Amino acid sequence: MKTYRHMALIFLALLALAAGCASNEVAPPYFWIVHDGDRSDADRVTDQRRKPEKLLEFYGVRPGMRVLDLGAGGGYNTELLARVVGPSGIVYAQNSPFVLEKFVRGRFDERLKKPVMSRVVHLVREFDDPVPSDVRNLDLVTFNFVYHDTVWLNVDRARMNRAVFDALKPGGTYIVADHSARPGSGVEAVKSLHRIDEKVVRTEVQAAGFRLAEEATFLRNPDDPRDASVFKPKIPNDEFVLKFVKPK
Repeated sequence: MKTYRHMALIFLALLALAAGCASNEVAPPYFWIVHDGDRSDADRVTDQRRKPEKLLEFYGVRPGMRVLDLGAGGGYNTELLARVVGPSGIVYAQNSPFVLEKFVRGRFDERLKKPVMSRVVHLVREFDDPVPSDVRNLDLVTFNFVYHDTVWLNVDRARMNRAVFDALKPGGTYIVADHSARPGSGVEAVKSLHRIDEKVVRTEVQAAGFRLAEEATFLRNPDDPRDASVFKPKIPNDEFVLKFVKPK
């Protein structure tokens, strides 16, 4: 495992030293980053259902990037992002006060003690005002498996998505991943099953000015009847991962 870590660090250092925009042209060693020996056993269990190597590749995250992890929770995704952006990048991790108190309960603060998290800034802010006004020109925003919660939390989602739009640089990327509900069900299962109709997300995000650029299939499961809670799945959940882009 230490060999994996050393190889990843060497590769990232070479990317950081490369001239011009090489860091944006050469994909980081996502495999070695995910298999770094100092990642926790709990995160490795989560890896089995999140497929982080494919997720990081779909993000297009690179060393030196400025990233916002919206709805960071306990920081699983935040730490992965921090490992990729390296010491020349920065990751802002947003959590709402309610979520921190009721669900996270200190787990993010505990993760912040890890050296790799030194490039992370924790933003305790409401979802509809997720970043301070001086945080701008972000390269990437990720929002994983929490969009549905903003519905039952009565978040002003139009304002939230516009805030993300304003914080991104032109050409910046907004990733939204969530548990899919049955087509046509809208938001009726957001609290009972923790699922949301994909069409709702597409419509709301594009209304903020974003363009849908790509959708991933690696977390899809067409056999999921989508009638059970995502916390008690009979089979792997069907999950969508959408990539939106702020027009240049």
